[in-house]
This record gives sequence, structure tokens and C-alpha cells, in this order.
Amino acid sequence: MRHPLAPYLREEVLPGPFCPGCGNGLVLGALLRAVARAGYTSLRDFVFVSGIGCAAWIPSPHLKADTLHVAHGRAIPTAIGVKLHRPELQVVVVGGDGDLAGIGGGHLVHAARRNADLLVLMVNNLVYGMTGGQVGPATPHGLPTSTTPYGNPERPLDTSAVVAAAGANYAARWTAAHGKALEEAILTALGRRGFRFVEALSPCPGRLGGRLKLEPAPLLRWLRDQAVPRDEAVGTLGERFPVGVYADRDEPGLVEVLRGQRVER
Repeated sequence: MRHPLAPYLREEVLPGPFCPGCGNGLVLGALLRAVARAGYTSLRDFVFVSGIGCAAWIPSPHLKADTLHVAHGRAIPTAIGVKLHRPELQVVVVGGDGDLAGIGGGHLVHAARRNADLLVLMVNNLVYGMTGGQVGPATPHGLPTSTTPYGNPERPLDTSAVVAAAGANYAARWTAAHGKALEEAILTALGRRGFRFVEALSPCPGRLGGRLKLEPAPLLRWLRDQAVPRDEAVGTLGERFPVGVYADRDEPGLVEVLRGQRVER
């Protein structure tokens, strides 16, 4: 019997390039279950765009879909170009916190401000995973990394809150351990217009687990146990991880706005 998600996957590349215990497989599963529940029997109506980093390998080579790998931090502007040229397609950006909130942070904020018609799935493993475990924009305060061995002295960026404040139609954060909630958030985002942002806190056993001296299973439990409902988590980012919905609007997206400005000749 074939796996129910097999129609979306390039089975010849499985089990894939991720380290044992990496949360990217859990995020990939949540994404594809949401796609299936949304009624898509294939990925012919999708284009996936990713930059550089471990999470960028979620769409390619795994998915039977058109995918673009682009320069570090440039996935969102590339995706906006794709959407403006082919507005009928579902354009999905997949990347890590370093790629999207660090190197590409300006693009992220302005895409939310424009309410650009994209779904951005940010896999947040709290460090720069592929390049050596350096401190990143979402690294919790006090967490040791390869470049902050005595603990991160900076406050972390609350990316979901920033995106929501900038104007995103939908923004939510969950962990890879909250599989059903993460799937529901992606399903909701697939059905909306405008800019949609789903953040998935994900374990990195190679870079984060080693620093915390946690094996893969305890690391995933640590992420789950550190999560707290957003309405109970005022001021706790960096000590605990607020999860839930940050924005839920229904305003015209960039494509619709531009269509309204078009002058018929």
C-alpha cells in the first residue's frame, strides 16, 4: 500500500537529506496533509520558492512540483514576481528563520506590508543550522550557540508578531510537535488571499540539540513543553514560545489591488 501522500512526493529521493530527528520531515508532512485536505490531488497548481538552508530542501527535491532555489534571503521577492506573472497559481515560500527573518527580513516585512499574495512557511530552528549553528534573529535570549558560547545577549525577534503588525492577512506560530495545529494553520492559510505566514518552531538536533545536550526525542518534547498559548504569554518570548494565531484578516491582496488600478485602454 502506498503512503497517502505519495502522489505529492518524489519517492526516488526518499528518505531525504535531513539529519535524524530533524523537524523538517514533520513540517513537510503537515504541509502535504493540508494540501490534500484543501482538495489538491497534485501540485500542478503550486510553485514553491526557497532560498538557502536546511528548510529550503523541504520543497526540493521532495515535491512533485515546480520549485525555485534562489539566493540567500531572496525567496520572497522572487515569489512575488512569480505570483504577479501567474496569479492563478498557489505560490508558497519555504525557508528557515535565518533565510527569511535574518538575511531576508526586510523582504518579509515589506511583503506583509503589501499584503502580497503568498503563503510563507518559516521553519524556525532558532539558529543558523546549515552553516554551523550561529546565533540567529530568533535565537532565545541566553541560548548558547557557536558564536555566542556564553549565551545570546540579544532579545529574539518575534517574527509572527512583526508580520502581523506589518499587515499580513494571516499569521500563526506552532511547533513541529503540534502536528495537527500546524496542519490546520497551513490549511487555513491555503484558503485565504493576501499575505499568509505560518511559523513552525522545529528541532535541530545537530546544532541546537548538542548545545542543549538533548537527544532528538527530548529536544522535540522540550519545544512542545516550552510552548504556551499566545494569550497567556505576554512578554515571555525567549523564555517560552507563544503559539497560536497572530493575525486573521480578510483584506484585498496585492494582486487584487493592482487589478483595481489597471486602466483599460
